[in-house]
Formats: sequence, C-alpha cells, structure tokens
Amino acid sequence: MHILFLTHYFPPEVNAPASRTYENARRWVRAGHRVTVLTCVPNHPRGIPYPGYENRLRQWEEKDGIRVLRVKTFLSANEGFLRRTANYVSYMLSAAALSPAVRDVDIVVSTSPQFFCGMAGYFVSRMKRAPWVLEIRDLWPDSIISVGAIRNEGIISALRRLERFMYAKADHVVCLTHAFRRHIAGMGKAPEAITVITNGADLELFRDDTGNEVLSKHGLNGAFVASYVGTHGMAHALETVLRAARRLEAHGDIRFLLVGDGAERARLVRMKDDMGLTNVIMLPQQPKEVMPAILRESGACLVLLKKDDLFKTVIPSKIFEAMAMARPVILGVDGEARGIVEEAGCGICIEPENDEQLAEAVLALCRDRAEAARLGENGRRFVKENYDRDILARRYLDVLTKVKNTDPHTANRR
Repeated sequence: MHILFLTHYFPPEVNAPASRTYENARRWVRAGHRVTVLTCVPNHPRGIPYPGYENRLRQWEEKDGIRVLRVKTFLSANEGFLRRTANYVSYMLSAAALSPAVRDVDIVVSTSPQFFCGMAGYFVSRMKRAPWVLEIRDLWPDSIISVGAIRNEGIISALRRLERFMYAKADHVVCLTHAFRRHIAGMGKAPEAITVITNGADLELFRDDTGNEVLSKHGLNGAFVASYVGTHGMAHALETVLRAARRLEAHGDIRFLLVGDGAERARLVRMKDDMGLTNVIMLPQQPKEVMPAILRESGACLVLLKKDDLFKTVIPSKIFEAMAMARPVILGVDGEARGIVEEAGCGICIEPENDEQLAEAVLALCRDRAEAARLGENGRRFVKENYDRDILARRYLDVLTKVKNTDPHTANRR
C-alpha cells in the first residue's frame, strides 16, 4: 500500500505532530508499505528554514525509508493571526498543486491542525481518486477560539462550516481522544467511521539507557528539577510555573526548567526577569534526541494547560514520554488526561493554573523521592502496556488497510 500523508510538520521539527507522523510512518515502512510525506520546509516555530534547507518550490529527501516531498510555502513565525493563516493556506495550495509529483497513491491521510492541512487532504484525494482519512489531533476552530486567537463571528462561522464539511467528506476520521470522537459524531459523522488512535511513546527512543548528561551542563547537578518540555503557547499558561517558582524560592535544592519555544516564550522570559527568579532556567527548543536525557534527569515532569473546558478533551503527548522515562507527572489538565494519570497511578493531579498546588506537588515529590520513584515506575509499566507506539501504529495501519480495501476506486485498480 502506498500511503500519502499530508502534514504541516515533520522532523527535524520536534513538536508533537511531527513526532507522531514520523513514528507511525517509520513503522508502516518497516511493515512493508510505501509512505510519502508531503510537508513544508522545516521552520517551526520561528518561520525560518532550519540549517541545510531552503524554501524551494519542491525538494525531495528520504528519512528511514520515508519519501519526503517538501513544498514551498509562505513562511511565518508561530504568532500573529494573519501571517500564520497565510502560512497555512499557502501549504494547502502548494500541497494540492504539487501532489501530482507523487504517483500511484492508494490512500491519502491529512492531519489537522492546522485546519487547512486537513482540508488539503480532500483536494489531493479527489485528484488521486483515492480514499481520504482525516486525522484530528485537536479540535479546530474550538481550540483557537478558547485561547482568544480569533473572535470574529463571521470567520468562526466559516471555519465551523469547513469543519463540518471535512467530517462529512472524509472516508474515515482518526482522532486522538474519545472526547474528540463524541464531538465529531455529534456533528453527524457515523460513529463506525471514527477511530480513536491516541498518542503514545516511542519506546525505542525513550529508554532509560539513552543519551548523555544534559542538565549538569546548566548547573543543575544535585537539584530536584521540575521540567516542562514543549511548546510555550497561549494554551499552556506557563506563567503558572513562574508563580510556583516564586513560592519555592526559599528551597535552594529545587529548580524549574522550561525547555522549548513558542508564541509566549519571549513574554515568559521577560516575566521571569521582572520577577527576579533565579530558580528558573529557560532553554530554547532542543533536538528530539536530547529529550530522553532531559526527562531522565528531571525529578518531575510538568504537563500544564490553560483552565478551559475545551482542554478537558485533550491528552498532551508529553504525558506518555514522561511515563516512558519513569518520571512522575504533575498534571494540570482535567478530563481524559487526568483519567489516564489517575488510572496509571503515575503522578499528582492539580487544578489547572493553580500555582499554589503546583508548588505543593513539586515540594512533596522533592521530599519523598521513594514515592516519586514509585509513581515513575507505575507510569513506565502503564505506558508499555497501553500506549506503546508499536501497537498504536499497527492499529492505525489496520484502519488504513480497511479503508483502502473498501474504497470502490481502489478496488477497481486491483
């Protein structure tokens, strides 16, 4: 089977959608299938091509057997509504225009967000006369409305019509949480045409014995480090970490580490400086290969989101990576994510945006290292049993195979 996968992000970008696509595609290639990824030049989050890349009309490369077609787009940093929208729409147009370069496609998969990447799958699948699977990793436009990125009622109404159109036209929808499945079914999609394939952990990468020491290079030897690794965006409310750090300034053995980039990072750096915090270290985005070492050397891993009912529907992928590295999780997210942490017994759940509870949780784990270790081991065992990327990729492949085999156009080509 030849799978054409449309995604706005792909390694060497290190965000969750890039990792999910790459980790699944690599396994599908190993299983004997052809996978072509149609994506942009790597530029997230600053809108600047990574070293070694140019924003050319099209360029081919290969990564672990995955063919990668990168197309020219209007580049923009991950901030600002109009420029980001131009970036998203330009991807949709380029993907559709240059997709004829990919031949003999059996199935098209496109992933959303961003929204227009999902929509590109519709156009490309029609051009290829191939079935279309739409992957929903986050609910748009709801998520961008909840963080205040868009308020115009006319635009919101148009995006909702587009959302409904995509669900209706997709031959199958793969989504990341059961809450998403309920939402999509509520918009009229037949439940049997929706499958939940959550995120998980790549246990080949996230192993206890990988990587060199990282945190010692930043003066963190001997400290209990509470780490947040990931996007610094409007949805994450990371000022909660800074307020918690202020509460624990008197505890000289505790440090907070923020690793990553995003639209809010510059503001957070200014806020940290204005607060005069010396127990907070902020590092820029790091290569994916370094992540296991950072997590392994952390005393606890923070998974935080803004306090909003919408975020009760999401499961941040960083939960699984922390669990794989046997680190206790401090979770400031309600809903489905909290259910996983509680069932696994792998961490402490706090109210979202509650810095007092965050400080108390960090202090409790610092004082009781045996309990922290027990929670970490619970997480590793749970993720191996339930969220191993190998198992999830096989389930995803089963869905694609079934959709392909039941599509009349594909059947006619056999």
